[in-house]
Amino acid sequence: MNSPFAVVGATILTGDREGTSLPDQTVVVDDGGTISAVGSRADIAVPAGYRRIDATGRFLTPGLINAHAHLFADGKPLPSILTSEGAEKAVAVFMHGPLGRPLLDARTKKNVVTQLHSGVTTIRSLGDARYEVVRARDKIDAGRYLGPRLLPSGPLLAVSGGHGAPQIALLSDDPWAARRNVRINLRKGVSAIKIAATGGVTDARTIGEAGRPQMTEEEMTAICEEAHNAGVVVAAHAQSAEGIAACLRAGVDTIEHGAGMTDEIIGLFKDNPRSLHGSSALVPTLQACLPLVKLDRSVTGVDEIVKANAEMILDEMLHGIADALANDITIGMGTDSALTYVTHYNTWRELDFLTRHGGMTPAHVLHAATQGNARILGIPQTTGTIAAGLSADMVLLDADPLAGFRAFDRPVLVSARGVLIENPSVRRFPAIDALLDEL
Repeated sequence: MNSPFAVVGATILTGDREGTSLPDQTVVVDDGGTISAVGSRADIAVPAGYRRIDATGRFLTPGLINAHAHLFADGKPLPSILTSEGAEKAVAVFMHGPLGRPLLDARTKKNVVTQLHSGVTTIRSLGDARYEVVRARDKIDAGRYLGPRLLPSGPLLAVSGGHGAPQIALLSDDPWAARRNVRINLRKGVSAIKIAATGGVTDARTIGEAGRPQMTEEEMTAICEEAHNAGVVVAAHAQSAEGIAACLRAGVDTIEHGAGMTDEIIGLFKDNPRSLHGSSALVPTLQACLPLVKLDRSVTGVDEIVKANAEMILDEMLHGIADALANDITIGMGTDSALTYVTHYNTWRELDFLTRHGGMTPAHVLHAATQGNARILGIPQTTGTIAAGLSADMVLLDADPLAGFRAFDRPVLVSARGVLIENPSVRRFPAIDALLDEL
């Protein structure tokens, strides 16, 4: 059972599209970790026996929701010897074997705790080596350690030789085999499904491979039908208009990364009868490409093929965001954490990039990372804003994040389901941070 407390005197940012700011507020959290009352300090009395946290002059936001994360690595660049095709297969064999399981479990725990300490209270993983994030979720839910709310996908679903294979994928090459892999993942306890619909940047072997369609519409339709039967949202890695259109026709709920949109795509985002909730959303991940594009290859260590694909996909992602904004399409927030230069404590950088490079307003970005993501993932009755009856997922900051998202770099306090983390801390990578600061 949690210890009840009240945050008194904070300026609350609700996470709505308008950037609503409520000064001098009190938030009361009961011993079950639920917000029991929110209102002005003058109107809300702190019950006897509750701990009182003075937040005068500080800012209280909903806990951040990372809708696109990987948890198998820490974001540091891999040695080039590990990125060859033969080495990738060897790594996959190790990770999928009995010796890899404890290593993956330890990494997952470390990385989810890091995200929590940086203000992320809910994570959807979208591509796991196997079921290590399912195990982490079960341990967190059982109270074995404090972590964020986890929505794990297990391995993503790909075609033979497709994006993510063999390290983080189950493979299929026809609709029934694809449907079977959904059933396998659901039986293992996942609460998200991920499709590799097109080629990707990091494992491309030729220039132009990223974005090239890989999975057929028929295969993706089977996946969506099976997942939706279980009430599970389907995400698709898709980086071209052709791939995105096929995904949306199949019923995909969230398009990860994105690209410039056609009229058909715009219409399907806004009204998608095959999706779980009747419409679909875009989750761009600028951190996945910006460092690879903006930093010199002598620094990143990537080859010319990855660099060229990253440049192409970054341009497509920015066009996708612009088209989404112009047509009022729902935008979520995900970091693609664990990829090169995407550390687990730098979620604030994705918010910053969406503002400075993506053209979104700070209020819209914070909304995407809180209320918007909660709706996209189907959990708005649980989390996403600061309101009575919802889980006490909150972040206390010294500065107004709408004036600069670096305010999330060092939170004063994080509350995860009503459990307090005071003076949260993370292990940082100064060399990476210095490079990213240049961007």
